[in-house]
Amino acid sequence: MKKLINSVDEFVRESLEGFERAHGDLVKVNYDPVVVYRADAPRQGKVALVSGGGSGHEPMHGGFVGRGMLDAACPGEVFTSPTPDQMEWATRTVDGGAGVLHIVKNYSGDVMNFDMAADLAKEAGIQVTAVVVDDDVAVKDSLYTQGRRGVGGTVLLEKLAGAKAEEGADLAAVTDLARGVVANVRSMGVALTSCTVPAAGQPTFELGEDEVEIGIGIHGEPGRERIPMEAADQLTDRLTRPVIDDLGLTQGERVLVFVNSMGGTPLAELYVVYRRVTQLLDQAGVQVTRSLVGPYITSLEMQGASVTILRLDEETTRLWDAPVHTPALRWGT
Repeated sequence: MKKLINSVDEFVRESLEGFERAHGDLVKVNYDPVVVYRADAPRQGKVALVSGGGSGHEPMHGGFVGRGMLDAACPGEVFTSPTPDQMEWATRTVDGGAGVLHIVKNYSGDVMNFDMAADLAKEAGIQVTAVVVDDDVAVKDSLYTQGRRGVGGTVLLEKLAGAKAEEGADLAAVTDLARGVVANVRSMGVALTSCTVPAAGQPTFELGEDEVEIGIGIHGEPGRERIPMEAADQLTDRLTRPVIDDLGLTQGERVLVFVNSMGGTPLAELYVVYRRVTQLLDQAGVQVTRSLVGPYITSLEMQGASVTILRLDEETTRLWDAPVHTPALRWGT
């Protein structure tokens, strides 16, 4: 194992120290408990958004803290859920009096710990709602979930709900918007290689030289099937067709296409995938009106990609285009 680390035990902390030094104009980091939060938090009168999950998926979630997205993110150890005290501290710290929305990926530890944190925050008089993201169509149940996993759709949800909150919507409106996004986004991924968690020191799973895993999870959880390596278009079809079918997309609808790197796949290859996804949607008469391509929810150095499709309407298109200024995502003024 070759990794640019000093100590397995200090890896997450030292990474966060570098992150804070690089983006101190946008974020602050509290180290006990560990929370990344907006440098200008709390924003009085604004609904706050809090998310979190295991480290190793960078830039998610800390890279999405800032104007137009999250107010705080709770990083756990690598591929390990953050703890309730992190989530409760984050909720208290960023609450500006308008309530807090918890955005939770559907993993058992995340759901349980966010539930506990919400109860603690409510006892302190803070309004808290939650939305659980379960966009992965690959498998119904996984090693860490009951039901579908939360994956790439989380990035899109954080952007859209963040924009809704930034424009001054109340907690009920932001929560309703978030639930609508969850109902209209689906994802599926493929792994060409495994990744190596520093604490483990060896690959999470084994793939043969000519094998790929279809429907892999972002922690290396098994997918639908293990097959011989195929050409990019064939693999992309295996990911995209189930997503289109599950969404029930029809001719004339508008969508956002998000092609994500699992960490080790370069942009040049992602654009090959994106090209094929849009060809399939063109054939179905579905308009691709917005896009996102790049490494936004990764699995350390895993080679592979995921395809996420979000059904758009006028409101979600407007919210996607709204200004955002975070370490990992920024556009507009």
